[in-house]
Amino acid sequence: MAISKQKKQELVETYTDLLQRSQGVIWLNNKGLSVSEIFELRSSIREAEGKCQVTKNRLTRLALQNAGLPEMDEVLTGPTITGFALGEIPAVAKAIADFAQENDSVEIKGGLMGTEILSADELTTLANLPPLEVLQAKLLGLINAPAQQIAGTLSSSVRQVVNVVNAYSDSESQTVET
Repeated sequence: MAISKQKKQELVETYTDLLQRSQGVIWLNNKGLSVSEIFELRSSIREAEGKCQVTKNRLTRLALQNAGLPEMDEVLTGPTITGFALGEIPAVAKAIADFAQENDSVEIKGGLMGTEILSADELTTLANLPPLEVLQAKLLGLINAPAQQIAGTLSSSVRQVVNVVNAYSDSESQTVET
């Protein structure tokens, strides 16, 4: 069914707005998902702070141009579903990758992170990253470990000096008593 020129313009504006607000975008090849499967995909992407839409390739190209983003002609072919990462892109990538593993009807085509073009393999790697909080905790642990070792070494040295002084004090007090 053909859509009016006004509706096309509205869709381009919507896509442009989503592209500008997104941390990243992931395009999927829709090989025949049912309505319920698309609803399930949308729900999982929404939980990951994203938005999912079945998009028209020509209108998406126009929106990419309006947003000042790279052309994605090799990705924007065939039936396309677009996942917009309004929050963190790894969370949306994970939601999409998990869905794609369960459904043969979906295939990751590629995406954008900022202005950087990502392949399907790079998006899968991104999806396998641990959450940001876990990475931050690991980094703090790495930074904190040398400080703990220095503090432990210094406290053991001070403890040894205190033990020597205490032993010397005890031996002096025993000599004075005799």
